[in-house]
Amino acid sequence: MSQTNNYFYPIGTRGTAWSAAEKTQWLAQQRTQRSYQAQVLDTLHALMQTPALADCAQLLNYGHLDYQRLGLGCYELYAVQSANPVPDLPWLLVTGGVHGYETSGVQGALRFIEAQFAHYTQHANLLILPCVCPWGYETINRWSPDALDPNRAFTGNSPVQEAALVMALLRNYPTPLVHIDLHETTDSDKSEFRPAKAARDGSLDFHCTIPDGFYLVGDSHKPQPDFQSAIIHAVSPITHIALPDAQGHLFGDPMLQHGVITYPKKGLGLCGGMSGATYVTTTEVYPDSPRSTPEQCNRAQVAALCAGFDYALAHG
Repeated sequence: MSQTNNYFYPIGTRGTAWSAAEKTQWLAQQRTQRSYQAQVLDTLHALMQTPALADCAQLLNYGHLDYQRLGLGCYELYAVQSANPVPDLPWLLVTGGVHGYETSGVQGALRFIEAQFAHYTQHANLLILPCVCPWGYETINRWSPDALDPNRAFTGNSPVQEAALVMALLRNYPTPLVHIDLHETTDSDKSEFRPAKAARDGSLDFHCTIPDGFYLVGDSHKPQPDFQSAIIHAVSPITHIALPDAQGHLFGDPMLQHGVITYPKKGLGLCGGMSGATYVTTTEVYPDSPRSTPEQCNRAQVAALCAGFDYALAHG
């Protein structure tokens, strides 16, 4: 068994990266726990029939995932875009479910489509991808079935088909003004996903401290602090904002302003780095806090989108 920081992971040999056999063993342990069809696709199709969206939104099938080689099925991928894009208006991009287990990223995107999509089509063109990784959503998993992290794979010749299909779609659109990627940081990052990554990679270190509260991850190459601040301000009445640890860090990185850290997104292959948008951020909701409910988490994601879009449209 792999051991990291006094934790044991039940697959692999300590200090040795997984081979195909260990990845197969890991995949065999994953179980479907909820339905992408019922919770995402059926919801999308129903929303498209509502009076508020019938004339301003279009459901777009942008590809399908075929995992039959692994004994799994196929998944159809959908985005919602403005039905009649206006050439002179900017594009606003939302991605959810890049890590499928981060529930409010998916449900928050669906909530935004239902409650706010029609309003923003008066001011901009919208493209919303509510669930980039449906297998991860169904199995409540961070990785793809190949034991790869989609949110490190938004690169040229991506080995993760979920990421490759998103990038292929975006080549058909102008560079967006805004890209907001909806995520969560969960306690399972520490209890399961970091240990699994350490075991997979043959590493002996996965230490992390889960921030207690909502925070944002901006792009270190274009941090846009006022944009980030507007989102934090809008979310703070809904759910608490994470405070730094004793070293002034969030999740191991320096907190540059209240509730905000930054990563070099493009260099790390993160979803937030692929679009070239002027205003970029990744939301990180904390659903495991006793001070948060699933409803608050979904509302926080919608509030983040509205605040980010309002700021960018006013200043961009």
